[in-house]
Amino acid sequence: MTATPAKVPESADVPAPGPAPAPPPLHASGQHRRLLTRRDRITLGLMAGLPTLLHVTLVWLTALASVALAFTTWDGIGFDSIRWVGLQNFEQLFTSNPQFWPAVEHNVIWFVVLILLPTPFGLFLAVQLDKRIRYSRVYQTAYFLPVVMSLAVIGFVWQLVYNPDTGLINSVIGANEPGHYIDWIGDPDLNLWAVLVAASWRHTGYMMILYLAGLKSVDPALREASALDGANEWQTFRNVVFPTLRPTNTVVLVVTIIEALRAFDLVFVFNKGAQGTELLSILVTNNIIGESSRIGYGSAIAVVLLVISLAVIIPYLIATFRKERRA
Repeated sequence: MTATPAKVPESADVPAPGPAPAPPPLHASGQHRRLLTRRDRITLGLMAGLPTLLHVTLVWLTALASVALAFTTWDGIGFDSIRWVGLQNFEQLFTSNPQFWPAVEHNVIWFVVLILLPTPFGLFLAVQLDKRIRYSRVYQTAYFLPVVMSLAVIGFVWQLVYNPDTGLINSVIGANEPGHYIDWIGDPDLNLWAVLVAASWRHTGYMMILYLAGLKSVDPALREASALDGANEWQTFRNVVFPTLRPTNTVVLVVTIIEALRAFDLVFVFNKGAQGTELLSILVTNNIIGESSRIGYGSAIAVVLLVISLAVIIPYLIATFRKERRA
């Protein structure tokens, strides 16, 4: 038989002998061509620089200016009218302002009500929706809708509910007749609790979403192991699921404290913070942009509110950073 000649590899498979390919050309400066053009760098600089400038100007500079103005007296007309008074604003605030301590008390009540009523109810709704019941998406949307609505709109809606003449509540309980009116907004013994009902209605949806996100991160194997050990649904939630929600509980606590401190819109829409609904944020607004325009005194109240907020936020940030380092 005739031997078959060996197959010669094609030129495309074997590199041709010769010098190695030359490196990509360099610029005259000796550097590779830049990926971003000058126009791209300017665009990125504007996209990052303008928001940063606005944030520093509108947040940090205004906060520092408020702290500085807290030690002065100023009517807001001309910078030459600013007078340094030291701690006089704080002394007057703590000793001779009849609205300050009631406002602090109302902010504390606001926090206690939010943490005791809508927060557990939001957790309950999250647990039920986490069971993947029918139309769970519809329920989530319905419960979360008040959260995406403006607080001012919520205030107007609840004003209609609390209306003494045509409101829903008085119409249901028969308190809309002459001599039997219940003034939910004007009565100093009722208006704070009436506002808190509206605030709780919104806060429930907020807590539901936070807890629902936390429940989605729970390992299903933990529930299966608990069921194999003979634990019922309540025992599984109490001993297995709820301990794993500790990070979510921390976030919920911080968010609730912040919500209680920054409460303003609902109260202002209801009755502008008068007759039993005084809050620290209302006092700040009334002194800075009110008729008296005591900007230094209002800034002192704002500093007190800032210190209370930082007393809550800083420990939370420290704990978060420590956890990230350990991880």
